[in-house]
Amino acid sequence: MATQSAQSPEQLRTKRCLPCEGGVDPYTLDQAREQLKQLHGWRLTHEGQRIRKDWKVKNFMAGMRFFNECARVAEEDNHHPDLHIEGYRNVSVELWTHAIGGLSENDFILAAKIDALPIELAKS
Repeated sequence: MATQSAQSPEQLRTKRCLPCEGGVDPYTLDQAREQLKQLHGWRLTHEGQRIRKDWKVKNFMAGMRFFNECARVAEEDNHHPDLHIEGYRNVSVELWTHAIGGLSENDFILAAKIDALPIELAKS
């Protein structure tokens, strides 16, 4: 599932997540870092095994609307993120491929699709 070169968000969004039951190598740290250069705001966590992005939304309901959109996209691709809301308007999405204990192309595909979703950000 890991690709040799980084893909643009537009390229990633044209793809669908493929079922992963293991048996493939996770992205290396170098591959993950290269791909993340194409995805604004996402960062590596858990020693490079996951990616995460944080937002501050307008209010609690804005966070829930965003999470509903995340859930819709995730269900369409059958690849499900961890969704976090703290302090009523700090939202985060964390992705990794459980079956391989690290990152696969699916994580970057879903990250690119999540980045295209509407979100009501807090005014700074």
